[in-house]
Parts: sequence; structure tokens; C-alpha cells
Amino acid sequence: MSDPYLTDPLGPLVVDAVSRTFDGRTVLDDLSFTAAPGTRLAVVGENGAGKTTLLRILAGVDRPDTGQVRRPTDLVYVPQDPDPVAGTVQDLLDNALRPLRDAVRTLERLGAALDGAGEQHIADYDRLLAWATTYDAWSVDERVAATADALGVAALDQDRPVSSLSGGQRTRLSLAAALVRRPAVLILDEPTNHLDPDGVELLERELPTLPGIVVFASHDRTFLDRVPTQLLDLDPNALGTDGEGGRLFGGGWSAYVDHRDAALARWAQQHHEQQQQIRALRAQTRVGTEAVAHNRGPRDNDKFIYGFKGQRVQKTHARRVAQAEQRLVEAEREQLRKPPRRLTFDAPLTADTRATGEVIQVRDLLVRERVQLPRLDVVAGEHVLVTGPNGSGKSTLLNVLAGVLPPDEGRVRVTAPRIGLLPQDVTYDDPNRTPIDLFGADQPVSLRELGLLLPRDEHRPVGELSAGQRRRLALAMLIARGPDLLLLDEPTNHLSLQLAGELEDALGRSPGTVLVATHDRWLTRRWEGPRVALR
Repeated sequence: MSDPYLTDPLGPLVVDAVSRTFDGRTVLDDLSFTAAPGTRLAVVGENGAGKTTLLRILAGVDRPDTGQVRRPTDLVYVPQDPDPVAGTVQDLLDNALRPLRDAVRTLERLGAALDGAGEQHIADYDRLLAWATTYDAWSVDERVAATADALGVAALDQDRPVSSLSGGQRTRLSLAAALVRRPAVLILDEPTNHLDPDGVELLERELPTLPGIVVFASHDRTFLDRVPTQLLDLDPNALGTDGEGGRLFGGGWSAYVDHRDAALARWAQQHHEQQQQIRALRAQTRVGTEAVAHNRGPRDNDKFIYGFKGQRVQKTHARRVAQAEQRLVEAEREQLRKPPRRLTFDAPLTADTRATGEVIQVRDLLVRERVQLPRLDVVAGEHVLVTGPNGSGKSTLLNVLAGVLPPDEGRVRVTAPRIGLLPQDVTYDDPNRTPIDLFGADQPVSLRELGLLLPRDEHRPVGELSAGQRRRLALAMLIARGPDLLLLDEPTNHLSLQLAGELEDALGRSPGTVLVATHDRWLTRRWEGPRVALR
């Protein structure tokens, strides 16, 4: 009975004073928290705040510069884009579920020998029975079938090499294995990115049933409302989310937004009051003795008294200055750092085009095994939402309209002179180039004016930026060119929650034509324009 899964039961995840720095930039600074079994912890923060870095440290993939993490042995980590692993689809599932199947076989062996067994044998059986019951080991095969079907990977050939799967297929397959495995700690980085609504709803049902700890980062605001028991905010706040330096909030996203804004307002107000006090104390230390008995010189018959009183004035002044200096030292030592400038995006997404009439006309479009659409007509200025399950061809349709992919059959006519496409996966040919270099100097608006990247990130190599920061840069490059037709493929993926909301607001005031393909339920529930449903 030396299996680490069985000897290391459900236990807490403890993060103690963890810090991580990359190239002189502190990403995580003295972070501490504890998550008990049953906790579903959502990690939130701006792009580049360190969400993925923290998840990698929790999973043991990366190490902190200082501090430590204590975690149960039974841990599963599903990154945003899982690396291809050796073996087949069946091999991946078998490896993930082996502890459950082994537990059932061992239980059967131990149970068959219970009659007349010794105390140690009975103790091993009882302990293993409790573990298998907690992890629902007997229903593993049924749960694999149901979960794989809901996540859209049930039809995958079991003998197909994992390396031949797309990134989305690998993610969904890894999620299916993790949900059925029910580990003591499950760490998920943007788990909803490649899921359709059925898959997301499955996650929302299954995660609360897990016996252990779930830690995840997600851009899905509906998911963040329904799943977490706590939020961990990595954005800087000198007062913390609780007013005392702590970063945990008990509840979901909608409840947290107002709480977060109030905490930031308190920080700004307290910093302002402290600076006023520091300026007043500095002024007191600069006041000279001339402020006492100002413009009054000694009279001839009063020189002795004047000199005596002058000494007293000097001593009193020196004492007051020393006291002010001491209070100034204390005030400067205890002052809060200045609240950082928050990125705010409020630019329109498209040009103020004068185009009229139809800008998109599609008849009997077919891209074999990818998309089929009998008809689509879009007039200038329309904003159209494209929906459909995974594999229905949303991305393919946008690529056809952008001229990136030719159709196999049918007619596609796009008359917009300037077309911009934001793909799901943003890549750059040279990871060493910087955002400011890629953006270019001849744009009608500067990169900084758009409010999509912090000034400190404008000169970093794009290979060092987070997925969200790279996506922000791609969006900035698109809208700076003023497209007449903008094609957005899952535009809120990898973006911070604040920017996702600002992007939706910008859609409403963008005069050009926009097609948005998305699974984002927050966005789709609020959409008031026309829709195209692919199947």
C-alpha cells in the first residue's frame, strides 16, 4: 500500500511567501494563502499579473524565487495549451485513470481475502475503500464516456496519436481525463477557452462535486459567477481586497466587482491624504526662527532680554522641527505606494466608414469537413454574432471572409476595402521584436493612446508577453488601421475581465461592420443584433 495517491489523502494547498521575478520584473510578490479541500479558487487579474505563473508554481512546473508551496501529491494540471504527449488517445486516458482502476482491482483482491485476515490487511482494505469511495472509482468507465461526449472528444479514434490532435482537442481530452480522475488538487488555466456551451455547463456541474481543491484562471465571467467559492486577485492593491492586505474574496465575480472598485477607491483616497500630511510635515521642517517674532528687532534697553528670549525661541523651534522631522520619517516609512495607472480602453473598433449596402454576400459556401453555410448577407454597419458548437466552422467562416482561406464551393463576395481579422491564436514570426516595433510609428494613433498595453511592456520582446498581452497587441494593431470590416474570433479569450467589458462597450459605438464568433455567454446573453447559428 505504498501508492502515493493513497498514502497522501486530501489535504490543504499552502502557499507561503511566494515571489517570482522575470528579467528584473516582479510578477508575484510575497504571496501567501491556504486552500482547504472543497475550495474552488478563481485567480483573477489583469493580463500579465502572473495568473499563469502562479498556476505553474502551484503545479510544480515552475519554482518560486522565494517562498514555498505545500501540496497534496495527487495533483493534475491542465494548461491553456497542453503539450503533445507520446502515445495515443487511449494511452492518455489509461495513464490518467490508472489509480482509480488499480484501486478497484486491489480492493477486489483484498476483499477476497478478508476472512481470517489480520489487522493490517483489514486496515489497508478500509483505507482503500474510503479512498475509492471518495473518488467514485467504480463508475470511472461510465463517467469517461459521458464526459468525453459532453466535451466533444468521444468521437476521437482511440488509436490516434495525441500529437496529431489540435490544441483544442488536446485541451478537451485532458479536461475529460482530469474530471473523471477527480484528483486532490486540480489546476486549470483558462479551461473554457476551447469549450462550447455544453462543455462549459459540464464543467460548472462537475467541478463543485470534486472532493479536493480546484484552482483556475478564467476570462469567462458567467463561469466566475457560478463556480468559485473564493477569488484571489493578483492585481496590486496596497490595502488588499479585505482592507488589511489580504487578497482573497469569498464569492463570485459580480459580487466582487463593486468590492474591488471600492477597495481601489479607498487606496487612492488614503494615498492622497498621506501625501497631504507628508507635504505639511515637510513644510514644518523648513520653517526658520524668523517665523517667531517676525520683523521685530531688539531695542537698545532690551538687548539682554531679547538675547535670552531668542535662545528660548531657538530651542523651541529646534524641538518643533525635530518633532516634525520624526513624524515625517514615520509618515514616509508608512506611506502607501501610489496606485498604478490602470489600463482603460475606450476607442472604437472600426473606422467611420461611408460604405453602404451589402458588404458581405455568401451563397452555398462549403469548405469540406469544416463549414457549410447556404446564405449570409451583411449590410454596412451591422454587428453580427456567429454562434455554434465546436467544429461547426465559426473560425473557418471568418477566415474565408478575410480571404485567408478559399472556399471549396459556393460564392463569397466581400466589398469592404479594409478587413481586419483577430484570430483565436495570436502568433508573431519573430518573438524578439517588441510591441512598439511591430505596431509601427506611422499609425494615426499611438500604441499608448489605445490603452491596451502598459508603457513598461511596449519595449519587451513579444515572446516574453502573456497570451493576453499578445492578444491586446494584435487588437491594437488591427483597430489602429481603421478596418471597415472587423472579424473577431473569440475576442474575449485570454483578455482580462475589465478589458472584456470595455471591448463589449466599444462594439456598441463602432460604426463599421463587425462579425463576432464566440462562446462567451456573458456577451451572447447581452447581444442585441443579428445572429448566425452554425451547426
